Amino acid sequence: MTIAERGTPRASPDGTSTRRGPDEPAWPALRALLLRLHFYAGVLIGPFLVVAAVTGIAYVFTPQLERAVYDHELRVPAGDTSLSLDEQAGIAAALVPDGRLTGVRPGPTPTDSTQVIFKLPEQRESYYQTVFVDPHTGEVRGQHETYGSGQALPLRGWIDTLHRDLHLGEFGRLYSELAASWLWVVVLAGLALWIGRRRKRKRELVLPQPAPAGRRRTLSWHGALGLWAAAGLLFLSATGLTWSAHAGATIGEVRTALDWTTPAVTSAITTTGGGRDIGLQAARDAALAVGLTDPVEVRPPAEGKAYVVQQVQRSWPEKQDSAAIHPVTGEVLDVLRFADYPLAAKLTRWGIDAHMGLLFGLPNQLVLTALALALIALVCWGYRMWWQRRPTRGGARFGRAPARGGWRRTPGRVLAPLVVAAAVVGYYLPLLGVPLLGFLALDVALGARRGNGQEGTHAEAGPVTAADDGGQDEGTATTEEQGVPA
Repeated sequence: MTIAERGTPRASPDGTSTRRGPDEPAWPALRALLLRLHFYAGVLIGPFLVVAAVTGIAYVFTPQLERAVYDHELRVPAGDTSLSLDEQAGIAAALVPDGRLTGVRPGPTPTDSTQVIFKLPEQRESYYQTVFVDPHTGEVRGQHETYGSGQALPLRGWIDTLHRDLHLGEFGRLYSELAASWLWVVVLAGLALWIGRRRKRKRELVLPQPAPAGRRRTLSWHGALGLWAAAGLLFLSATGLTWSAHAGATIGEVRTALDWTTPAVTSAITTTGGGRDIGLQAARDAALAVGLTDPVEVRPPAEGKAYVVQQVQRSWPEKQDSAAIHPVTGEVLDVLRFADYPLAAKLTRWGIDAHMGLLFGLPNQLVLTALALALIALVCWGYRMWWQRRPTRGGARFGRAPARGGWRRTPGRVLAPLVVAAAVVGYYLPLLGVPLLGFLALDVALGARRGNGQEGTHAEAGPVTAADDGGQDEGTATTEEQGVPA
C-alpha cells in the first residue's frame, strides 16, 4: 500500500496538498492544517515563549532572593514585648509626611518586622512606600518602594515587571500576552499531531526512542517531552491570560457576568455621632478574636467605611479570611471566610498563586522551573527539526515548511466549525487573532510567490513526503527527501 493510500497528503508539483474526494477521512487533511499551524506558530512565537520562560524562572525564586537581599529590613532580633501597631505607624509616618497610610502588616513571628504601607502623591499605580519597623524597639529598619497587593520589594518588583512587559510599559505587555495566547494552541496542536501518529510500540508515545542522530531522534524527544509537559503548559497559558491587557479584560467581564468574582467583606457603616477611633491595634485584636490569625494586613477606614483586616497568606493552606471592624465601637460588622468563597473564586486564587510559585512553596517553584525548562527545550528542538529538514542540495539555508493546501482537502463539516471557532476565539483573544491573520497572509503570499515561479531554493522547495509532515511511516522516504543529514 502506498503512502497516499494510507491517507498521507499527496503533494502537487508546486508542493501544495491536492483536494481528495468527498469520502476521504478528515484526519489526514486536518493533520496537514495542524502541522502547518504548529510549524508557523512555533517558529514565530517561539522566541516570546523562551523569554517568558526564562523571566518566569527568575520570578518564582524571588521570595528566597528577597529574604537574602533584604534580610536587614525583613528580620529583627526577637523580643519579649512589642509596641502597639498605632505607635509603630506613628514612627513610620514621621518618615513619610506626605504619605497616606493604606495598611499595616504586623510581623507574623517575633523575628519579623512590621510593614507600614503608605501611598505617596503622584506615585505610580500599584506602587507604595513601605517602612519596616522593629516591633520590639521601634527602630526603623529601612524603607522601600513596594509593588502590588503582595508588597513586592524592589528586586521582586523589577523581575515581575521584566516578566510582564520587559520594562517597556503597556507596549511590552503585548509580548507576554502573545506568548500566553499562543501557548495553548501550540500545545494542543502538538498533542494532536503526536498522539495521532502511527507507531509500532505504545511506549514510543511517552518515552523518547534511541535513534541515529537526525530529525527522527529530535522529534522523539520533542514529542515525548511535550506530552509530559502539556497539562502544566496549558495551566500556565490559562492563568497567564488572566493578567494580560486585552484578553484579561475579556476574562474579567466573563467572570463578572457569571458571578465568578472574588467576594469582599462588607465594610460600609452608618454614620455615628462622634466618638474616638479605636485605632489599628484594637481593630487587629477584634479580628484576632474571631479567628483571623497572622499574617494579616490592617487597613484604616476611609470615610463611611470600617477597618478591614485581611489575611494575606497565599501558601497552602490559604489564609484569606477578612473582617470589618467598626472604627468607633470596635464591633465586628462582618466576617468573610475563604471557605465560603464560590468555587470559581477559590480556583482563581489557587491558580494565580500556583502560577506565581506561592501555593505549595518550594515544590511549586521546582515544578514551575521544570515546566519552563521543558518549554525552552521544546522550542529549541522545534528549531532544530526545522534546520534538520533543510534540503541537502540546492544551497537552501532553512528547512522546508509543511505542505500548503490542507484546508482545501478538509471536509466542510470539519472546516466550517473550525473557522467559526477560530473567528470567535481570535476576537476575544486579539493577540491570537491578529497573528493568525498574519500567518494566513504569509501563507497566501508564499503560495502566490510559488505560483509565479519565484521561490527558487526557498525553504518550502522540494516534494513533501511522509517524513516531512511528521507522517505515519518515516521509513518510506529517502534521506535526501527528508532533508536530514546522512
